[in-house]
Amino acid sequence: MRDEMIDGGRAFFDPNWLREQIFETINFYDPQCIDRINGGYYHCYLDDGTICDCETKSLVGIARFIYIFSIGFLIGGSQRWKAMAEHGLCFLEEVMHDHEYGGYYWQAEKREVTDAGKYMYGQAFVLLALATADKAGIGNTRPLLDAQMQILEDHFWDDEHQLYLDAKNRDWSMTDPYRGQNANMHTCEAMIAAFEATSEQACLHRAMVLAYSVTVTLADQTGGLVWEQYDMQWQPDWEQHAEYKNNEFRLYGFVLGHSIEWSKLLMKLHDYTHEPWLVNRAVFLYRTAWKAAADPLYGGLYFSMAPDGRILDPYKYYWVMAETLGASACLTAAAPDTDFYLNRYRQLFAYCWAHFIDHRYGAWYPKLGRANLRIIYEKSPLTKTDYHPITNYYEAMHVFKK
Repeated sequence: MRDEMIDGGRAFFDPNWLREQIFETINFYDPQCIDRINGGYYHCYLDDGTICDCETKSLVGIARFIYIFSIGFLIGGSQRWKAMAEHGLCFLEEVMHDHEYGGYYWQAEKREVTDAGKYMYGQAFVLLALATADKAGIGNTRPLLDAQMQILEDHFWDDEHQLYLDAKNRDWSMTDPYRGQNANMHTCEAMIAAFEATSEQACLHRAMVLAYSVTVTLADQTGGLVWEQYDMQWQPDWEQHAEYKNNEFRLYGFVLGHSIEWSKLLMKLHDYTHEPWLVNRAVFLYRTAWKAAADPLYGGLYFSMAPDGRILDPYKYYWVMAETLGASACLTAAAPDTDFYLNRYRQLFAYCWAHFIDHRYGAWYPKLGRANLRIIYEKSPLTKTDYHPITNYYEAMHVFKK
């Protein structure tokens, strides 16, 4: 596989080669991810694919597994992946769906719900999974998709601020005071997928509203880049709260990969609306975040930055690299200075090929130290499923086949 680099990285731009990377990544999880005892999937893996947690079921992980198998089947992969996505959809409805109050539970052990909270981040990934399965013709997901859209509207939408709330309890009677952009970003992504599946303009409109609310209204309060945490009035919360430490969904600081991920979503929206502000903001977010995140010594991109510009977390995370590949590809399609983004894409892909992609067993390593050394020895923790590499291979495929 490393011989591909001999070609000067040209394979990175080949849609057929990118499709094969999707297939190879999915193959890391196929077939051992299927839990035939409790249903659903196994969620945690060591480097060689050995399962390291046989009981925990994460809503985000389930939804992402459904997503990757749906994508694999959609682009001509194994017929078996359709059945594997359907297997996950069954567990999602039988165990994780709250048939009394609506929405989906956050976590279970085997088939017993252990966290019945309703977190917008998880609800967004359910919407993405249902929309992608619908696009692929897998299962009878359209009624579930419509119901999930209504749940989000009824229980999470903050009409005053044009954003989604972060979390509620099971019966919707209590709202968590935390406000964050992360769930809104992934809901924007899910709304784009829902629009692609249904052609409903309301989905595209909501995605546009979210994009403007986060990347303009909120970002204009914080110097242009996307800040993570806000108070109940959606004012930036600059305090580093101890209770959110190690919470991957409630991150502190300017998470530079999120600004870049937003640039990708803005370019996807531009494909459908052709509104110039989307390109202008995407270019600003991408270039400003890249300048702050790029490691001149070891390559790759740092993770997060403090309000004063200091790098908070210099480690390298797989999803930041994957999302930057997708954003770089999308920006080549409509942004000025195409060669700049092509070069960034080629440069970063070569870095990932050298350091993040496991050429022995498959899939991506999740996290590296600044000097690109391994620091954790799970290949795939509970929610990973390599959704980020797969979705961005998929984006690049579509850009480069045009």
